[in-house]
Amino acid sequence: MNEALPARKPLSHKVVTLLLASLLLGLAAVGTTLYLSWQLEGGAAAINAAGSLRMQTYRLGYTLQLKRERPSPALDVQIASERLEFAETLALLDHGDPARPLYLPSDPAVRERFNAIKARYARLLAAPPSTLKRDPAEMRVQMDRFVDQINALVLDIEQYNARRTMLLRASQMLLIALAIAGTVTQIYLMFLLIFRPLYRLSGGISRMAERDFSVRLPVENDDEFGELTRGFNRMADRLADVYATLEARVAEKTAALNIQNRELALLSDAGAGLNASLSAEAMCRDFLGKLMSWFGADGGSVRIVDPNSNAAHMVVYEGISDTLAAAEHCLQPGDCLCGTSLKDGVALIHDFRKLPTAAAPYSCEREGFVQVSAFPVRARTRSTGQFNLHFRSGREISVSERQLLETLGEQLGIALENLRLAASEREIAVYEERNLLAQGLHDSIAQGLSFLNLQVQMLDDSLKRGAATEAQEIVPMLKAGVQESYDDVRELLNNFRARLAEGDLVSSMRATIERFRRQTGIAVAFDASGSGAPLAAEDQLQLLFILQEALSNVRKHAYASAVHVRFANERDVTLEIRDDGRGFDAAEMAARAEGHVGLKIMQERAARLAAQLNIESDHGAVVRLFIPANARRLDERTIERTSANGDQGIAG
Repeated sequence: MNEALPARKPLSHKVVTLLLASLLLGLAAVGTTLYLSWQLEGGAAAINAAGSLRMQTYRLGYTLQLKRERPSPALDVQIASERLEFAETLALLDHGDPARPLYLPSDPAVRERFNAIKARYARLLAAPPSTLKRDPAEMRVQMDRFVDQINALVLDIEQYNARRTMLLRASQMLLIALAIAGTVTQIYLMFLLIFRPLYRLSGGISRMAERDFSVRLPVENDDEFGELTRGFNRMADRLADVYATLEARVAEKTAALNIQNRELALLSDAGAGLNASLSAEAMCRDFLGKLMSWFGADGGSVRIVDPNSNAAHMVVYEGISDTLAAAEHCLQPGDCLCGTSLKDGVALIHDFRKLPTAAAPYSCEREGFVQVSAFPVRARTRSTGQFNLHFRSGREISVSERQLLETLGEQLGIALENLRLAASEREIAVYEERNLLAQGLHDSIAQGLSFLNLQVQMLDDSLKRGAATEAQEIVPMLKAGVQESYDDVRELLNNFRARLAEGDLVSSMRATIERFRRQTGIAVAFDASGSGAPLAAEDQLQLLFILQEALSNVRKHAYASAVHVRFANERDVTLEIRDDGRGFDAAEMAARAEGHVGLKIMQERAARLAAQLNIESDHGAVVRLFIPANARRLDERTIERTSANGDQGIAG
């Protein structure tokens, strides 16, 4: 059950709050200094504007004096202009100008003095010239007093600015102090919130790396570092528990690995025995012996299913009596306990001590076995047999061991199936050889023997009639027929004894042609060209047989004096046998095609090569065999040799 965790206060909230507070405080300090500097700038502009009033006062007083002495319209205009300028300056000081900036300080004394200046200006300078004093000395005194009042205003503004300047400097010093204090505070808080928890975690990890699994860290905060600290403590608890039971876990894993290694060794050993060139009985005996030794079984047997009757016949047995083996030598599906496994095709393990009491004890039980197991032998999905293991004391067969036994049963089934397929292949090979032999004893020998039989009958009839002359004429024909039959038989024997040198078809062709030349005395020219890859061994042998059959036909039927054999091994393969004999009638050849055994043999061999066979008559006969590139097969022996050479090159 998970412990209830308090509401977490994210570290990011604390850091953001700290940074925002620092920002607001800094902005406030900077805003204060900006406001003070703005006030100082406005006050300085006000000092300039107020100072200009003194010059305007003297100038306006001088113009008024001139007006009293020498009145003129131009002076009236000048007075109006100077009064307007003076009024505008007063209005500027009164209302201020934020754009410059310019304004009078908000000090009451400054404002009171400014109002007094405005009132005096209205009495002294803004009144009509007729109301002004005519005594220049008196006017001069009034002007000086008015200018002194303006000077006092300027002095008040300057004092006000001086005070603001002191405030500005104080605020700047405060800003520096705030910057220093804020930096120190942030460093302290960062250390408190981040660096110290990091150092503590780093120290805990270092101690844990030194296998000190008793280390636990205090949880001081409810933020991310608090969660990390809790996770570290949980990890430390887990590691401490794991390390405490490490030896037991290692021992457990080691035992499991040892069992797996033994199982792999058994699989490898059994596989090696099944792949060895052994008979079915020897293979099953070797298989059973290894299983009994590995599982400590006291007895065992292997049965193979007869596909015709579905009965399982015992092939080998060990550790059981001959009487029991004889009684269960042939097991029908459904018979006894093992027959049930055979019928259902599943593995069964029976402990007689745990089974209900039967009317009569089982045969295995009478032999003293308390446990028997039956496992199917399968070749892919087909059940081919069964093997049994018998125990005189109970043995627990685990799930992995059961899977191992089922896997071994599949391996045995595949090995037995391979033996059956190999036997079938040998049987087919023998059948094909016999078929070739039967085809080899073709019409020439049969016709020759038929001819000899007829001549013998004629000889017998001549002798009975006493016709010695006829008998003497028959004897040479008998001799020639016997010689021809002898030559045919000798040629067939030579052909069947022919062996193909490994990957050297051209040499075998030369040997066949040379033998033909010696036997017949017919001149033979042989041309071999091309650098294509060797054909498959079976295809090379078929080509050699076709050449032999074509040369045999030349000897028997062509009456030729010369033969030309051409063999080209390029991407396509071509074999051509041309003679200068009497040729043949194409229509007659087509009519006799089914009955001409030699021609039929060549056609069958060409079909095995997926080749095109053409026989033509052009100033003799031409037999042409053509294997297209997409039908040719490579010699697997050459591929194996190439791979072996490549491996040696890599190893070197």
